[in-house]
Amino acid sequence: MLSENNNKTAIGVKSNNRTATGAKNNRTAIGAVFHPASSRETSVCQVETKASEVCERTQNRSYRTLSTDTKARSFLKSRIKGRTSRMSSKHKGHSSRMPEESSPKRSPQNIPYKDLPHIINADGQYLFCRYWKPAASPRALVFIAHGAGEHCGRYDDLAQKLTGLNLFVFAHDHVGHGQSEGDRMVVSDFHVFIRDSLQHIDLMKKEHPELPVLILGHSMGGAISILTASERPSEFSGMLLISPLVVASPEVATPIKVFAAKVLNFVLPNLSLGSIDPNAISRNKKEMESYTSDPLVYHGGMKVSFVIQLMNAIARIERALPKLTLPILVLHGSSDKLCDIRGSYLLMDTVQSQDKTLKVYEEAYHALHKELPEVSTSVFTEILTWIGQKVSAAGETSHT
Repeated sequence: MLSENNNKTAIGVKSNNRTATGAKNNRTAIGAVFHPASSRETSVCQVETKASEVCERTQNRSYRTLSTDTKARSFLKSRIKGRTSRMSSKHKGHSSRMPEESSPKRSPQNIPYKDLPHIINADGQYLFCRYWKPAASPRALVFIAHGAGEHCGRYDDLAQKLTGLNLFVFAHDHVGHGQSEGDRMVVSDFHVFIRDSLQHIDLMKKEHPELPVLILGHSMGGAISILTASERPSEFSGMLLISPLVVASPEVATPIKVFAAKVLNFVLPNLSLGSIDPNAISRNKKEMESYTSDPLVYHGGMKVSFVIQLMNAIARIERALPKLTLPILVLHGSSDKLCDIRGSYLLMDTVQSQDKTLKVYEEAYHALHKELPEVSTSVFTEILTWIGQKVSAAGETSHT
């Protein structure tokens, strides 16, 4: 179900063959019931038998009955032939007509998925994918989990740099995001994001079983990465988090607001609570304009039901952190107004990893990889250096 980048994947269409149904009121002629949907030919032997049975049952009655002589058989044949002919004419073409081919699945941007790299998740939803394959043989696989409201295309610059280390980078737009199916920023359960991530990772591991796997997540993608790694603690060689969602902001998640959100989720789950403030994304005006003008970014309000799922994810993260023992690098801006930096401090204090690093960028905002040049350059250097070290260590381990 994995289609490579730029390769068209023919998606099979499940067709439901139409079957001619019987007439609404089945008529009976001398005990013979017509089933136009089955056979258009009625056995003469069956007709004769039915006629004989009728004669035997009625021979002692006072009213006249048909006998099984030649006239009776001729009469029955003509009646059956006539009715079968009429029924065949009535249903002509209905039983043999093939259903029209269903329209191919299309992205929210109305592009057929057969023309886009994609996977199909367990719910049958099509998820748009991106793949950055290095020119040389890949040394490792790196999965990127993007944040809320955005899409994986916003990580192209970072992915291109990672391919320079001969890393095979891959990602997909989460359900309800970018070019993937689903109502915008709506998910039935936050675990769907984790399940889909593991599915994509498993597909890539199947193609490259010898390569180590690292996971990189930003914002909500950080929460997805944490929960994904906690389900497979020993399968990842490292996790890199940029401004991860770990705890709710105390200004936003006051007890009263949390209670109100839970009540609203029962009565008005689709109520919009407000959109992500683009001014909180980055201090880089060019990057902020790129964000606000990106048609694949969701600029609408965040629904109550989605906020509840984020709160559920935070509760799960609190239980998952002690399970983590893999190498971890966390990068966070001190002025991040979207994901509280206290979550990164909590992560560092809670995880059991022996190899863990937190780097704080003073006065930087949320999207460090889209920040002012002096910040983003440092972030890219930090990421490339750290991942390069972990891939080398994983390679040495695999050869011992």
